[in-house]
Amino acid sequence: MALLPVTLIGDKILRKKANQVKEVDYKTVELIRDMFETMRNANGIGLAANQVGSDKSIFVIDISVAEGHENSKPITFINPIIIKRSEKKCLIEEGCLSIPDIKSEIERSESITIKYHDTDLKEHILEADDLLARVIQHEYDHLQGILFTDLITDDEKKKLNKEIIKIKKRKFDITYPVTENMDYQLV
Repeated sequence: MALLPVTLIGDKILRKKANQVKEVDYKTVELIRDMFETMRNANGIGLAANQVGSDKSIFVIDISVAEGHENSKPITFINPIIIKRSEKKCLIEEGCLSIPDIKSEIERSESITIKYHDTDLKEHILEADDLLARVIQHEYDHLQGILFTDLITDDEKKKLNKEIIKIKKRKFDITYPVTENMDYQLV
């Protein structure tokens, strides 16, 4: 397993829609393992493949470090599709490994239903609420080329602009590896 550099806001791959996974080969399994290691090293609870330079439709989640979710199991989502979102919404602060040290209140559905495949490409349908639903929606957005900062008001974007420019220019302190330039993408 290896730590992969995390892509940052401004990196082109974060705006690219992910490609469907047609087969899970050794390289895909290795990518997933490395994603879990990278996420945990950065104290994250979710990570999408494009956040480590891959355009594959994969994200991983492990919310077991969050209070009240200690018994949750890590999950790998391959080719996910959110098939239902509750009309009831909630506003909760979010952050992102690709936008370090910036947090903002984001409104999302309280519960969702998602269809996805596991590493054996077996299809699953999962109904999620609470923190799991929130993290799934956040990571799913990554695979669509959407960042949580796209969901905030223009006024809030203006307030965060200086900090975002620092991140894009890599002028900040961070405890995990990040990409060196905005063109980074695994082959």
